[in-house]
Amino acid sequence: MDWGRLAARAGAMIARPGRVWDEIAPEPGETPELLLRYVAPLAAIPAVCGALGTLVFGMRFAEVAIQLSFLGVLLEAVTGYVLTFVFVWLSAAWVRVLAPAFGGLADSEQALKLVVYSGTAVWVAGITHLYPNLALPLGLLAGLYSGWTLYLGLPKLMRSEPENTLTYFAAVLLGVMVLGVLQAVAVAKAAELGGPLV
Repeated sequence: MDWGRLAARAGAMIARPGRVWDEIAPEPGETPELLLRYVAPLAAIPAVCGALGTLVFGMRFAEVAIQLSFLGVLLEAVTGYVLTFVFVWLSAAWVRVLAPAFGGLADSEQALKLVVYSGTAVWVAGITHLYPNLALPLGLLAGLYSGWTLYLGLPKLMRSEPENTLTYFAAVLLGVMVLGVLQAVAVAKAAELGGPLV
């Protein structure tokens, strides 16, 4: 694992996504490479930090403090981490399937690169899960930034017609939101298997 290269690419995706998409577009987008060398380490950030933050601080909604069992926290973290790969793959398939309708190319490699790299801000912001009360507001901001990054990358990687980019983005976003809700429900159900809340 080239940690320096990973950090440089992640930092560039956050700092200047528009220019970085031009560098990414001609690169090969082999699935094992992207998933193992980019998604795997970055997706581990929210999983590990979320588990540590929940174990140390618990969760608080309004004035109610909630503590999960150790097994529940572990199941939540592992399920969320594994489902991240499923989420990425299905989102990339959705991007690819929609592309021709908006004048783009149905290219699996480009779709996977688009989804993988646009998720950078969300995964890096996962460090805020160390203190769960910060995770939601900062996670929402990171999600909006990742959406912006995806929007910038659509015409560059999928070659969609510029006038169709906003509509294409809206269609992609709808599918991604549905997948995100399904992932969240599955993770919550996994956490429940670890025992009752305290």
